[in-house]
Amino acid sequence: MTTPALLLTVYGTPAPQGSKTRNRAGAMYESSAAVKPWREAVKTAALDVLHHDDGWAALDGPVWLDLRFTLRRPKNHFGTGRNAGLLKPSAPQFPTSTPDLDKLIRSTQDALKDAGVLADDSVVAQLSASKVYVLWGNALRTPGAEIRVWRLTDLHKEPTP
Repeated sequence: MTTPALLLTVYGTPAPQGSKTRNRAGAMYESSAAVKPWREAVKTAALDVLHHDDGWAALDGPVWLDLRFTLRRPKNHFGTGRNAGLLKPSAPQFPTSTPDLDKLIRSTQDALKDAGVLADDSVVAQLSASKVYVLWGNALRTPGAEIRVWRLTDLHKEPTP
């Protein structure tokens, strides 16, 4: 496989892009307070990487976006007393509760657009995403995300007739 056009590691608590809420004056605002710090973390990580690439221009052609969100396990997945810190046998292997994967994708795509990685969300033609717990397999050791972006033209060359 070719090298990604961009590879980012973002540290922080992944937050879903929730629904907008209308205030008394009729203005729309983000209903989740956690989404702003997450989007800022993604944007900062992207800008740190792009700062070293003077020739970078926002990707405006088709891209493949690969996202792996690493979430902290809830406290109830662990034992208590002498079993404190030990994972319960009944603890699920993968996150199956909130936040919803599609809303995590949405907040992260918006942040990538704000950072100038993507010209628009619509350039994402292929997407793979997952959410895992901290320390599962080769996942991050703290909450965050690993983001890889490929130009699809780099991966899939059209056959010539």
